[in-house]
Amino acid sequence: MNKSSRHRIVRSFACTAVAAGMAASAQAGTLTLGHTTWVGYGTLYLARDLGYFKEQGLDVEFTVIEESAMYMAAQASGKLSGSASTIDEILKYRSKNFCFKAVAALDESHGGDGVLVGNEVTSLEQLKGKAVAVNEGSVSQFWLSYLLKQKGMSMSDLEIQNMTADDAATAFIAGRIPAAVTWEPHLSLVKAKGQGKVLVDSSETPGVIVDVVALSCDVIEKQPEDVKALVAGLYKAVEYTKTHPQEAYEIMAKGVGGYLSDPKDLAEAAKGVKFYDQAMSEKLLGTPGKPGDIAGVISLANETWTSLQGKPYAVSYEDLVDTSFVTP
Repeated sequence: MNKSSRHRIVRSFACTAVAAGMAASAQAGTLTLGHTTWVGYGTLYLARDLGYFKEQGLDVEFTVIEESAMYMAAQASGKLSGSASTIDEILKYRSKNFCFKAVAALDESHGGDGVLVGNEVTSLEQLKGKAVAVNEGSVSQFWLSYLLKQKGMSMSDLEIQNMTADDAATAFIAGRIPAAVTWEPHLSLVKAKGQGKVLVDSSETPGVIVDVVALSCDVIEKQPEDVKALVAGLYKAVEYTKTHPQEAYEIMAKGVGGYLSDPKDLAEAAKGVKFYDQAMSEKLLGTPGKPGDIAGVISLANETWTSLQGKPYAVSYEDLVDTSFVTP
């Protein structure tokens, strides 16, 4: 997918947001969220288009921004109420001057991310000294670093080629690079064309790649009823996917758009994620006084980004998660 024109628009949007330099302005009854194109965010559109937010007096507006630095800049300047992203991705932006917290869990990558290699490769160890395409600073690098650590390896054991997940897949399919870290639909495409294989995917690392909705702290403080409505609407949308999957995928595809605009493609991509219902959300995020599993992911992200970027990250669970809205 060619995103060059979208990136130009996004950079302009974010730069304008930063230039504005204002505190986030809360508007009761409305939340604005930025996110990339990802199947896991489909339940946000499902809740919106089925009227689950509206029936509780909430309007939720979405802006597709394909780079985390851009949507986080927009949120920091008040152009957005929050973002949908992986917890490891947004952790890097949390500071005393930029307060935001995860209030809702969305999904877990469960096969939606993977490492593409040639058919002759049977282990990560065989990639030592070889070129691997991965988007540095993204969840792909975070996940690859985690995989390597499990094998007693590190990023320095590889010859890293910095590319977006889309470009990495394209380079691999064209035979320009022997391995790539990317996500759906590229994994399925490679399998279908027989041009390589998925060596490992995120189904083998449950709970490591998780997406959340993170809202600016002043939005949480000033619009608690809207946050409650957001979470309740999401829970209802996830239940709808369980009972009406095909109808849900059609609605999601229309909302998410991009390379997932065809319901068949979205349904295929949805096989690689787990949408979080209330019970799963409580286990991940935790409840008041009881930290959830995400505390471990936050610890892992601090350690990983400190090592990869050469500067200390020490964002706590309390800094990054608000459990007030997890249980209705």
